[in-house]
Amino acid sequence: MPCTYIVSGGASRLGAAVVRRLHSAGHNIVVGDLDEGAALALSEELGERCFGAACDVGEDLHLEQLVRVARDRFEGLDGIVNNAVTYIDNGIFSSREEWHRAFNVNVFGGARLVAEAVPLLARSLNPAVVNVASIAAKMAQKGRALYPVAKAAIMHLTRMQAVELAEHKIRVNSVSPAWTWSRPIEQASGGDRQHADEVGATLHPLGRIADAEEVADAVVFLLSPQASFITGTDLGVDGGHAILGPDAGIPRQGALAKPPSDD
Repeated sequence: MPCTYIVSGGASRLGAAVVRRLHSAGHNIVVGDLDEGAALALSEELGERCFGAACDVGEDLHLEQLVRVARDRFEGLDGIVNNAVTYIDNGIFSSREEWHRAFNVNVFGGARLVAEAVPLLARSLNPAVVNVASIAAKMAQKGRALYPVAKAAIMHLTRMQAVELAEHKIRVNSVSPAWTWSRPIEQASGGDRQHADEVGATLHPLGRIADAEEVADAVVFLLSPQASFITGTDLGVDGGHAILGPDAGIPRQGALAKPPSDD
């Protein structure tokens, strides 16, 4: 039986991978993205079961529109994937405006979208929400603050939503990718995937970075009936990144040995 899902940030590489996975399984998708052209192009590519719309998740009217499209066009809503993101980050010296912008997009937008959709989700037989968090939420790193702190907030918001919405049988989980082949990494590496994998190999025990489709598969699983007794959980899709400490898994005890004295 086809379901209907809203995917915010749905025209990005990860968002589009989620959309394609869901669409290929026969589901209806409402794609919201700040890049209206990309959202419409994806909708045209996939056909009538996919509706693309401009969406700034910082605007409640845009969020209301996504829910309204799901209701009016597809007659219901079964799940939400909160994937919209901004990477603006000037670390602990970020301005108040930058802090507001980062949280408005990364946290508040998804929170408000879920709240707006609860009455519709509650009618579904398998309602579920997946919030896209990040491995960055779990560790500190110099030069960054807005993105990691916002992603940490998403992880706790997920737990709060899971508790609050359990009475409606709405499951809420998050996924935490590590380095994933996406627009920021593509730009940073000059489009060289092999180089990105080589650099990423030092941080991921599996020896490479992730494909967007691998993260999308985890999202689709959490939305599915196969995850029917999973809620309030964060699923790491990180190639083992989270199990490493600051030594990146390389034993450093040998460095404790002092060279022999000349005396």
